[in-house]
Amino acid sequence: MPGISLSAEVRQFASAPSALFIDGVFARGSGDPLTLLDPATEEAIARFPEASPADVERVVASADQAFRDRRWTGLRPADRERILLQFANLVEQHGEELAQLETWNQGKSIAIARAVDVGASVEYMRYIAGLATKTTGLTLDLSIPVVPGGRYHAYTRPEPVGVVAAIAPWNFPMMIALWKVMPALAAGCTVVLKPSEFTPLSALRLAELAIEAGVPAGVFNVAVGRGATTGTALVGHPAVAKVSFTGSTATGKQIGRAAIDRMARFSLELGGKNPAIVLADADPARIAPGLLGAAFLNSGQVCASLSRIYVERPAYEGLLEALREAVKAMTIGPGLDPAMQINPLVSAQHRDRVRERIREAGAAGATAISGAAVPSSGFYVSPTLVTGAGSDAAIQREEVFGPVLSVTPVDNADAAVQLANDSPYGLVASIWSNDLSRTMDLIPRIEAGTVYVNTHVPVDPNLPFGGYKQSGLGRDFGPDALAPYTEIKSVCVAY
Repeated sequence: MPGISLSAEVRQFASAPSALFIDGVFARGSGDPLTLLDPATEEAIARFPEASPADVERVVASADQAFRDRRWTGLRPADRERILLQFANLVEQHGEELAQLETWNQGKSIAIARAVDVGASVEYMRYIAGLATKTTGLTLDLSIPVVPGGRYHAYTRPEPVGVVAAIAPWNFPMMIALWKVMPALAAGCTVVLKPSEFTPLSALRLAELAIEAGVPAGVFNVAVGRGATTGTALVGHPAVAKVSFTGSTATGKQIGRAAIDRMARFSLELGGKNPAIVLADADPARIAPGLLGAAFLNSGQVCASLSRIYVERPAYEGLLEALREAVKAMTIGPGLDPAMQINPLVSAQHRDRVRERIREAGAAGATAISGAAVPSSGFYVSPTLVTGAGSDAAIQREEVFGPVLSVTPVDNADAAVQLANDSPYGLVASIWSNDLSRTMDLIPRIEAGTVYVNTHVPVDPNLPFGGYKQSGLGRDFGPDALAPYTEIKSVCVAY
């Protein structure tokens, strides 16, 4: 295989994976067998039994006991901050190992794994660790009239919600796991992390590093298994006080219903069908690389990835030609080769699903423009532009989650906004233009949790992230990132 070779540490860690990390140690699951595959070669990385519902009972009990005996919550905020900063330091020190685990298990480019999955995650970890010492409440003046002359002092205090079930997806297994684990820990909660059954290796390694950093045993636990078994048992457990989920809208709705049945808190970061509006003044040659990068990052397996472009007609032909030439030149190959721009998708099932979406678009009258041929083995899909798709076509309305980008001409910006908003989703959107006045007029009209201008897809720890409509409930990131992991207690003192 061209590119880098896997380190001995990575191979050794993957050689004996466990489905459970409980009370600070690895443990074997008792459920059905799982097989982890290398998406680039289709070869088995590891085989082991998943966490059964009985295993979930054990791991939640561990987290619940750790919360109740205050072994983490009872620490000074400064001590939690110090331990979480050391956790970030260890992730940085073991960055190459973690990046290789992520690439081998998920298929993505090693360059992305190093820069984003590790590099950006470390910065996020340090940002969130700092919030551990910055939780605040309010002091309140009251006007209770019951007792004449009575005086009252009132204040609010945020308190950790309890055991958090953190359910992470397979596209950025380590990074999105940390998006959930870090604010939960900084708020004083305990955690059971359930990574995808396709990509658990980096999550298991994170748990081990957390213990090394000083997180007490039982505070950060992992249960690996399928959503229908391990996930269902975790979401429905009565001791789980909060569920944080990233994944498909359909699964998110099921989780929300299960949580609300027992009044557990939940936040959902779900699907997207993210549009870009390109105004006539935009320079096609200049913006094409940014558009393609937003569409094909991690082979399109990004919740915020660009999936449909609406471009004013004067710029359409020039932009389409620039995109077509760039797609034809893209390299396709394994993630361990940093020169490859398009890497395998996570699984055979997902590859087949994406290919079927392209086939359906062609059958409905659209034109598919694909790049280079894919390797004979591995879960690859060639980068594809789709033109001529109607506004009601599935390719324009349903999340594909692969290297597929539709391009549609429009008469004006009003038509572009109407089409951009004609979607059940509303995660992110972007506007590409140098006309500041037109751009500022459009921003309030777009139904999306984030609107980018002349960029698309980047996230930052200080910028709240989440969706409108069926793209989810709640926000991650920002100075209030701990709030979803706390309950607000009001205190009223008569004196």
